[in-house]
Amino acid sequence: MSYVITDACTACGLCEPECPIDAILVAEPIYVVDETCCEFQDCLAVCPEDAIVHESEVIES
Repeated sequence: MSYVITDACTACGLCEPECPIDAILVAEPIYVVDETCCEFQDCLAVCPEDAIVHESEVIES
């Protein structure tokens, strides 16, 4: 499992350079985490909106 970026993302750009394997991609309207995510958690520490969560925490609607 990996992390996902929720709608709380404001596309501030702080997370992208923190990912050591470049798994965070610029997308519209928010950033996305691709399938190469290895759960390093560096991105979690810098997200001011707490918009990056483990995919097991996302409730499907």
